[in-house]
Amino acid sequence: MPGRLTVKAEDLEAELKVLIVEALMLKDTTPEQISSTAPLFAEGLGLDSIDALELGIAVEGRWGLKIGTDEALAREVFRSVQTLGAFILKELARAEQTSK
Repeated sequence: MPGRLTVKAEDLEAELKVLIVEALMLKDTTPEQISSTAPLFAEGLGLDSIDALELGIAVEGRWGLKIGTDEALAREVFRSVQTLGAFILKELARAEQTSK
């Protein structure tokens, strides 16, 4: 994906918010209502484990990245839109480095 690493974190977070609303079919939530730093689960957006699985599949489909099965890592990655965006940027950078 040439040029993807030039994306600003804020732009990626905005894209993630749209992906969350669309992939999880959140009818009563708009991307603008999702805080980048608020928790995605429990007291935050209120997502559950099924939502995490669906979101993981959406991320894999969009960016070709797998979160993996490490529960501690997944919990950290899916903590907020901001942490998910940081993970995606880091993994895309790693993939670009290994492809050179």
